[in-house]
Amino acid sequence: MKEFMSSIKTYSAQVIEYIKDAILRGELNPGDKVNEAHLALRLSISRAPIREALQMLVQEGLIISIPQRGKFITSLTAKEIQDSYFTGGVLEGAAVASAVNQYTEDDFNKLQAIIDQMKQLAEDGENREKLAPLDNAFHDILLSKTDNNLLVELSHRSCRGISKFLFFKHWRKQFTTKENSERHQAVLNVLRTRNSVEVENCIRQHYKDAGERMKKFGVDVMSMNDSP
Repeated sequence: MKEFMSSIKTYSAQVIEYIKDAILRGELNPGDKVNEAHLALRLSISRAPIREALQMLVQEGLIISIPQRGKFITSLTAKEIQDSYFTGGVLEGAAVASAVNQYTEDDFNKLQAIIDQMKQLAEDGENREKLAPLDNAFHDILLSKTDNNLLVELSHRSCRGISKFLFFKHWRKQFTTKENSERHQAVLNVLRTRNSVEVENCIRQHYKDAGERMKKFGVDVMSMNDSP
């Protein structure tokens, strides 16, 4: 029995990975219905681990379950997208501002090295596939100085959560690689001043700007009521 349950969980993890990868590639988009039978056939597994995987994704917020209609990739309105970026900026801004005196010259050098890699991407011809890991690494360093684990968790959830994940194929195109390096350079330049107020405002603006560009991919409230 234990081996059976272990197999289900292993298969469930594979289903989750498959669905998330499909979202990142743009094969599954917000509002699309997730078909259990299709997944079972595509992955050559039974429906039990698929149901478990979908329920886990419902809990994560990536999938919404509608009684009598099925399960769908979550859709967000323009306001919900803006709100997620605004919240991310507030949380990360507060975390970094509260720890401005803890950043060392080594931290600044690491942040600059990431920015330099972003600049290199621009010079190499807009290789956007490598941008997300660099972006994440940059913000991981920014959040590394706070000992408030809840703040870090909530910040990650807002900054890298549902909105950015669902619209990843759009997110990586909203700013050129040159613009991305310049945006992150601006954050580092302000961080070096150790002015907590300016640092917090800069990071808030960093996320607000992203939200302004990303909100156009949100769905109309009326259309959400009429679909899926």
